[in-house]
Amino acid sequence: MQGIAEIVVLTAGAGACIPLGGYIASRTRIKQQWLAREFRHAIIALGAGILLGAVAMVLVPEALQHLHFAPWSTLLLLGGGLLFYGLERFLDIHRHSAPQFTGMLLDFLPESLALGGLAAAGADATVLLALLIGLQNLPEGFNAYKELREAKYPSNKVLMLMLALVPLGPAVGLVGYYFLGDLPQTLGAILLVASGGILYLIFQDIAPQVQLRKHRAPPLAAVIGFALAMLGSMLSH
Repeated sequence: MQGIAEIVVLTAGAGACIPLGGYIASRTRIKQQWLAREFRHAIIALGAGILLGAVAMVLVPEALQHLHFAPWSTLLLLGGGLLFYGLERFLDIHRHSAPQFTGMLLDFLPESLALGGLAAAGADATVLLALLIGLQNLPEGFNAYKELREAKYPSNKVLMLMLALVPLGPAVGLVGYYFLGDLPQTLGAILLVASGGILYLIFQDIAPQVQLRKHRAPPLAAVIGFALAMLGSMLSH
């Protein structure tokens, strides 16, 4: 029962950062247009840095341990990138102009599944992964809100949609907890597939939005995000 409560609390807390980021975005008003653009791009870069750090510091190392560092596991990472590429084409993200929102959803669900599996397997990185998911959901929620508002969706409906995503984390996390704890190789495979998909999303949808002409500061936020993930990894050990 204690393990179940831990999964529900961790995944719900990480998921709650999505509407929290949206709420912060709804209350953020910057009058100078150039400063608003630079701030928005910095937030996008921060989320990308945290995502990249989660992949490099948690997901891939944990996956390789479960798969005993087998060379063929590289194919799973590549397969994850191809899978998310196919999902993007199927959902036609760019035509609907919501890459931030869809990307947020596509990485939140497999990460929650992996979190449940790691908790069942007794991994030390469970709390760290939950923290990183929450940290990345905060800027992703912020940017997804701005993105949907620019697409003329009403503010209240956007925030309600984000709130509706919160229970998905515990639901998917419990699936991982019950079905992946005794299947370390399956868990490792899911972690690598998720990692490949996240890397694809970073360089396809998120990173291209970071650059801003005549402003070189926003990409530094990506370094800060990666540094936060690295710090969390070191503190957990």
